[in-house]
Amino acid sequence: MSSILIVTDAWKPQINGVVRTLERVAVELRSMGILVEFLTPQSFHSIPMPSYGEIRLSLTLPHIVRGLIAKYDCNHLHIATEGPLGLMARQVAKRDGRIFTTSYHTRFPEYLQARYPVPLSLSYSWLRRFHNSGHGCMVATRTLETDLRMRGFENLLRWSRGVDHQRFRPMRTGLADHLPGPRFLYVGRVAVEKNIEAFLQLALPGIKVVVGGGPQLEELRVAYPDVVFTGPVVGDALVEYYANSDVFVFPSLTDTFGNVLLEAIACGTPVAAFPVMGPIDVIGNSGAGVLNADLEAAALEALEVSRDHCREVALQFTWRASAEQFLANAERAYDPALAAGFRQDRYAGKGSVGKHLNG
Repeated sequence: MSSILIVTDAWKPQINGVVRTLERVAVELRSMGILVEFLTPQSFHSIPMPSYGEIRLSLTLPHIVRGLIAKYDCNHLHIATEGPLGLMARQVAKRDGRIFTTSYHTRFPEYLQARYPVPLSLSYSWLRRFHNSGHGCMVATRTLETDLRMRGFENLLRWSRGVDHQRFRPMRTGLADHLPGPRFLYVGRVAVEKNIEAFLQLALPGIKVVVGGGPQLEELRVAYPDVVFTGPVVGDALVEYYANSDVFVFPSLTDTFGNVLLEAIACGTPVAAFPVMGPIDVIGNSGAGVLNADLEAAALEALEVSRDHCREVALQFTWRASAEQFLANAERAYDPALAAGFRQDRYAGKGSVGKHLNG
């Protein structure tokens, strides 16, 4: 393998698991001698997504995207998101007979339904066509793989996540000494699909802290004046919030993985969550937290979890392993056995097919 082009609609200044994952995997791949290029909204004029201004929607045309893909001349094309850029890259790849993989990061059908009365079946039908047109769709967990397979998604490839153990670490400081304990923390986007109010409404002792920004931030600040809302926090200050909290509460019912779960336990902070996709796969029976349909009971029980054990569990997840898994998946896209379900004659005579990853 010599080079990969990753097309993604999710990019800076967004702060989310998709952006962090792509950035960290690129760092690891480059350290392995692989050239990694990105095609992002930063390359185009863009407009803010309605009701979600931090997400930028690229204003461009397929022939421009085609020209940039050709300019990068990478061995493999990976389409990370299903936004405007991802859609155009897919259109170009299919028309030119270019082998590509995709990845399923976000449960958009559930996110969309949380805002508008759009049937899940309609959204999943569209996503299924998008991802099944590639030569492999990367998914983070076994639970997600099972769910998508039942919905008719094909050629699913596992791609787990990692955590930076040097950055996210036990780091007890005086950051939160002014707050009464125990301290229950949420980190992530402040948006309706994250189900944050399931956390805010719990009758817990001590204090609740919400770290992150998003479209629901001001609304929740007004509705829950006893909760500490910090807004977006990055760097060592974010690590301090993790490390100086007693329990990390993850109320989401729609995440596919939850990178923040790994960040929390890497800092020694146990997790309380619902027993759903993401927490089941990351925390599960590891002992690094408590999963319970009663989130309040989970949060209180998590106070007794060993912080040292949480750290030990987090050490099993590395970005190097994630990058190696991504690379193996990209290589499998060129395996004739994997591609048996595709009409190979579509690609006959197209130059990009012969550009193997070890070229």
